[in-house]
Amino acid sequence: MRSGESHSRGLLLIAVFKLFKSLSLLAVGIGALNLVHKDVAAELERWIELFRGDPNNHYIHWVFEKLSILDARKLKELSVGTFFYSALYLTEGIGLALRKRWAEYFTIVSTSLFIPLEVYELAKRATLAKGILVLVNAGIVAYLVMEVRRNTNDARHEPRP
Repeated sequence: MRSGESHSRGLLLIAVFKLFKSLSLLAVGIGALNLVHKDVAAELERWIELFRGDPNNHYIHWVFEKLSILDARKLKELSVGTFFYSALYLTEGIGLALRKRWAEYFTIVSTSLFIPLEVYELAKRATLAKGILVLVNAGIVAYLVMEVRRNTNDARHEPRP
């Protein structure tokens, strides 16, 4: 396998990850909007029944507790935020999939901006998921920085016509 192929695969993997995050957030945003004028607890009970979940499950009670504080205004704010981040990740993912240089820079900057917040959240209450998220995002930034530097060095060493 040539070096360029491995770099393309790396960019494609990051693009797929960003697109997956985008679609996940889009689903959350749509779900939040669908709950705006409904009884959230009743809807959650309906979904638990539909998927044959255990209504006495610890995690389901945790979700009930979190959703019980959401009113229509908070649900709308949640959906706006998730749509914004979905669009951000969609832009990154499509740009990286198309191997656009601007997307590499854009992803480096936007992902780097979240790392301090993620580290703060990790320090506040450490969980395995938060730790993995910090490592994945730091790995993405490091990979893209190396990719940009490699491409810059390659461009400098090419003969000019």
